Amino acid sequence: MKVTDTRLSEVKVIEPRVFEDERGFFFESFNQQRFEDAVGCSVSFVQDNHSKSTQGVLRGLHYQLPPKAQGKLVRVVQGEVFDVAVDIRQSSPTFGQWVGEKLSAENKKQLWIPAGFAHGFLTLSEVAEFLYKTTDDYAPEYENSIHWKDDSIGIKWPDDLLPVVSKKDLGAGQFKDAVVFE
Repeated sequence: MKVTDTRLSEVKVIEPRVFEDERGFFFESFNQQRFEDAVGCSVSFVQDNHSKSTQGVLRGLHYQLPPKAQGKLVRVVQGEVFDVAVDIRQSSPTFGQWVGEKLSAENKKQLWIPAGFAHGFLTLSEVAEFLYKTTDDYAPEYENSIHWKDDSIGIKWPDDLLPVVSKKDLGAGQFKDAVVFE
């Protein structure tokens, strides 16, 4: 497994070691001890989620507040997405900054997004199936979101697609008004 820090040092790109031949491929998609060594802390996952989206669907920017804050380990098993994490920790030197990474079934990359970051993605392929592990259960009463096109964050989404966004995400608030982590 190869682990690469992003501009937001707590957010990590994880690339598994893939064994491929004429029959197909094999890789270890998750190993608790190697993962914890890579991220530098103990992590317990409690929920696995699977979503399917069509081209242009944009989901996010979502997060949960304490005491139900979620870290997420995300990957794509069909298609391709542009995945984004935004630092929403007020005390962080990278508060309000973002990082984006293309994740695909082909490149098999994963992104570790710890609690304290908002998360979203844009589907680039015709269809994408997206898997993610979370460190806490979904709790709608702690759920929050930031508008995906907030100018103060300045995410550079791929601009060749007109995003398809849910009513809930269209109604998300601006970053300056968001409830954030201390």
